[in-house]
Amino acid sequence: MNKACFIGGRWVSTAEYVPLYSPYSGQEIAQIPQADPHTVQKAIAAACEAAKLMRRLPAYQRASLLERISILLNDRLEEAARLIAIEAGKPIKTARGEVIRTIQTYKFAAEEAKRLHGETVPLDAAIGGEGRIAYTVREPLGVIGAITPFHFPMNLVAHKVGPALAAGNSVVLKPASQTPLSAFFLAELAEQAGVPAGALNVVTGSGAIVGDQLVTDPRVRAVTFTGSPDVGIAIRNRAGLKRVALELGSNSAVIVDRDVQLEEVIPRCIFGAFAYSGQVCISIQRIYVVQELYNEFVRRFVAETLALRGGDSLSEEADYSAMIHPVETKRVLQWIEEARQLGARVECGGQVTGRMLQPTVLTGVPARANISSQEVFGPVVLINPIESVSHGIELVNDSRYGLQAGVYTNHLSMALRAADELQVGGVLINDIPTFRVDHMPYGGVKESGMGREGVKYAMEEMTELKLVIVKR
Repeated sequence: MNKACFIGGRWVSTAEYVPLYSPYSGQEIAQIPQADPHTVQKAIAAACEAAKLMRRLPAYQRASLLERISILLNDRLEEAARLIAIEAGKPIKTARGEVIRTIQTYKFAAEEAKRLHGETVPLDAAIGGEGRIAYTVREPLGVIGAITPFHFPMNLVAHKVGPALAAGNSVVLKPASQTPLSAFFLAELAEQAGVPAGALNVVTGSGAIVGDQLVTDPRVRAVTFTGSPDVGIAIRNRAGLKRVALELGSNSAVIVDRDVQLEEVIPRCIFGAFAYSGQVCISIQRIYVVQELYNEFVRRFVAETLALRGGDSLSEEADYSAMIHPVETKRVLQWIEEARQLGARVECGGQVTGRMLQPTVLTGVPARANISSQEVFGPVVLINPIESVSHGIELVNDSRYGLQAGVYTNHLSMALRAADELQVGGVLINDIPTFRVDHMPYGGVKESGMGREGVKYAMEEMTELKLVIVKR
């Protein structure tokens, strides 16, 4: 199955193609075009032309286009879910959940397109401001470069494309190399929905060619990127004066206080740790449990982890499948071994069955181990004891990352203290940091990034505020 780039409303072949392989079976599933610099230039030029039209498109028409995309996606929900399962190795029941969220994200974008507005400014509050009327408007930036990762190949694309179109911009999208099929599927839906030619362009290829041009070309007014901190920092350093929104790494943590109901906490933590084999930005990587509950928590957590079932990503019975690539599996195994050498105990998992790394639980992991200090992005979680919630807050904050954190406690004062002191973009009380719905502000601090996603908040990142003053 050969695919093509989508540029200016047309499907464009390239001189070079590379095979795309299934994470679970290792078999070839498609041939993917590799754009050269000229192809990227064509995509940016098409987006520039479309930006002129999108800027003038009435809000109700932008909303209608996005609503039609959501309707078309809903009509093909199962097809979309199978596509994610095949190219990303995501279990089919989890893939369906992603498609449902993607439908919602485009619906939110359609609604927010009609709510983009400024405000009046009372200039007469200042001496000399009398006799003037002032108001602000939000104007689209123009061309948005969107660079997306593999782990939510439809919904994280929607979180960039939806707000961009809703605000009246055009987009050049570079999807992850492992998950381009979902992006081509979106292009097909956008074409059917009547999105103007050039308003959405999908260009596949290497980051060194496609990504670099999007970051450095002055016609691209903003870059929105989800990926690793190293790449994000490099983008920020090279982007010049264009807007940059970055959603980067994390090693999200949960703090478990005394007197909580473990029958509620443990299933949520297992979901947060092992959904999609831990390949989620806000996957639980660290769990800190007060000493009084620690032994019971570990025992029950391990027992429920062992009940998870691995298998083909298309199987309805699979709770987990293969990681995105064998190289990543090998890296995670090396990190597990490093933690073991540093004194950690492997309570379960740590082995590969077929191409699948089993869900792994570690205890006694020192803070300097990669499993604790870096983003593992795999099916591994550590559980360490703490003296108190305050102790847990110190450990959570001792990190280069700060995306989201969860705190389970029945004490309001402690919950409010944690909300105040945790150095993260989002604090979830009595829930896991893996929780996200698609209209909430989402983003991190420190090396977890800058800017916020969530449709309304992303639209603010993709628009310019203009002040208009009329003197009577």
